[in-house]
Amino acid sequence: MSTDGVDASRRRFLTAATTVVGAVGAVAVAVPFIASMNPSARAKAAGAPVQADISKLEPGSMMTVEWRGKPVWIIRRTEQNLKDLESLNDSLTDPASESSLQPVYAKNAQRSSESRPEIAVLEGICTHLGCSPTFRPEMAPADLGPDWKGGFFCPCHGSRFDLAGRVFKGVPAPSNLVIPKHQYLSDSVIQIGEDGGVA
Repeated sequence: MSTDGVDASRRRFLTAATTVVGAVGAVAVAVPFIASMNPSARAKAAGAPVQADISKLEPGSMMTVEWRGKPVWIIRRTEQNLKDLESLNDSLTDPASESSLQPVYAKNAQRSSESRPEIAVLEGICTHLGCSPTFRPEMAPADLGPDWKGGFFCPCHGSRFDLAGRVFKGVPAPSNLVIPKHQYLSDSVIQIGEDGGVA
């Protein structure tokens, strides 16, 4: 085949133009595909920290916030509640909170920050099969017995937890309630899900 009369510069231009159009097309196809691998705004928000105003939380009461699709309980315990925690140790599976179900700063009998021992922050999910226990702050109710000093009772299978989320012996739940990371942004605002890197 003869190449007489073929414009070489025109051939180079057409080859370059075809290459550029092909590259732009490849990028146009790749960008949405790669972007689909990033979590959506809704997914990011589901794991984002949440803040709760605890200024109106009365001693002996509890409030619930949602974080990562789970209920998180914030309890303001009374002085008597804190004293009662010490008397329950012999009845509990893990009274010293040796398990890894809480941040280091909550690894104590109160399972709370040393600066705010009256405030407990607990995931409201039973560690047995994932039911949500009920808040039972009353003392010695007929259905829970004379030794009950307030806590949480799981109606699904009968597991019991004290007001620090520590599990009682002889119940189906194998471990204490989980404590999520949290930090105090002020005296009245707590943030669930982040602790500022506190060890």
